[in-house]
Amino acid sequence: MLEEEGPLSGAFHFLSVARPRVESMFELPVVGPDADEAALVAHIGALETLKAQAAAAQARATAQLVQSRHAAEAARGVSATRRGRGLATEVALARRDAPARGGRHVGFATALVQEMPHTLAALESGVLTEWRATLIVRESACLSVEDRRALDAELCADQGELAGWGDGRVAAEAKSIAYRLDPHAVVDRAANAQQDRRVTIRPAPDTMTIVTALLPVDQGVSVYAALKREADTTGDGRSRGQIMADTLVERVTGGSAAAPTPIAVNLVLPEDALIGGNTPAVISDYGPVPSEIACRLIDAAAGDAESTATLRRLYASPASGALVAMESRARIFPKGLARLIRLRDQRCRTPFCDAPIRHIDHAEGASSTGATSALNGEGLCEACNYAKQADGWQVHTWLDRCGTHTAEFVTPTGARYRSTAPPVVPTPRPGRVSMVEERLRSELYPRHAA
Repeated sequence: MLEEEGPLSGAFHFLSVARPRVESMFELPVVGPDADEAALVAHIGALETLKAQAAAAQARATAQLVQSRHAAEAARGVSATRRGRGLATEVALARRDAPARGGRHVGFATALVQEMPHTLAALESGVLTEWRATLIVRESACLSVEDRRALDAELCADQGELAGWGDGRVAAEAKSIAYRLDPHAVVDRAANAQQDRRVTIRPAPDTMTIVTALLPVDQGVSVYAALKREADTTGDGRSRGQIMADTLVERVTGGSAAAPTPIAVNLVLPEDALIGGNTPAVISDYGPVPSEIACRLIDAAAGDAESTATLRRLYASPASGALVAMESRARIFPKGLARLIRLRDQRCRTPFCDAPIRHIDHAEGASSTGATSALNGEGLCEACNYAKQADGWQVHTWLDRCGTHTAEFVTPTGARYRSTAPPVVPTPRPGRVSMVEERLRSELYPRHAA
């Protein structure tokens, strides 16, 4: 089964907290409504420079935060191996970014401020964008501090040389210098990179998906060559791309691309879809799909002798679409309850995180007063689950009047972020439910949810 992160997530809301007012470090350029095209182009360029300057200021603030946190924890006697735990997640949340990217932000800032002053200066002046500065940091990551500083000086000391360089040119020059300074380190990193091979999936428009494989170069070229060869030798009216896609499916699954997929797919279908309604269904790890297409998938699976389709009823609140809570006294979440939480949360519940759920954990720790329940349970990716276990983190959960599950994350600095579980069964728009249907729901819902 292939599963990986995709853009589906819950409805996330950022809550601002009271902080000391910080004066703007930048003077935002303003353009008048009657500006000519040349002025508008200049304005766009000025804003791009401002973005680069803001990125440099973020890097300085991040590096200062890391230094301050480590010093404070050292003073409290926290062991060196535990210092800074959860800090990368805090930085990512503050940047409205996925927590998984927090480590990259912290590493980027630390390298720029402490080891690469010329790259930082080029970013502050707007000669480099944040992404191009990131490419330089990335390509120099395998070098020693001395060699990284040498690369920094050679590549970015003369900012005039960087004018007009694109992403590819910046990365290629940094890689070339890194290889010349320490060829063994570059070769060793390439060998270790094979450990990062993986397959990912993310939704695409029109109920399509994009499956991507990160492979060693020889394997990747071989896979593509095999698919290309099949397309070159097959002529049956399908396009070249269609033949390559169908061949990939057949060789991975071992069956025909036209046959119903024999892999388990969790599909939640609202009841009105069975009577011609237009409320979309939801496929776990993908998101909403038209109910008509969901019915076709079910029909295909049910009509195929080699496929095994099972039906499991889920009771949701008619008002919000939230799944009914389940309680348990077990220390470990039972399989049924864990499955319910996975279907309810769909993706990691940490705000801005789109990673798939790996752990079902207690919001309030079971070692204290936290119950093993749907209310106190949350689906998290592995990294976010470990991050919230650091000192100073708190998570509170509650249900609103419609039964929607809400989790509030409080960081060690007091910043608060909320995430609400998305409705597993999208609620119909007002006016689309008849009085008879509403009466039946009001009668049947409490009876089955009990």
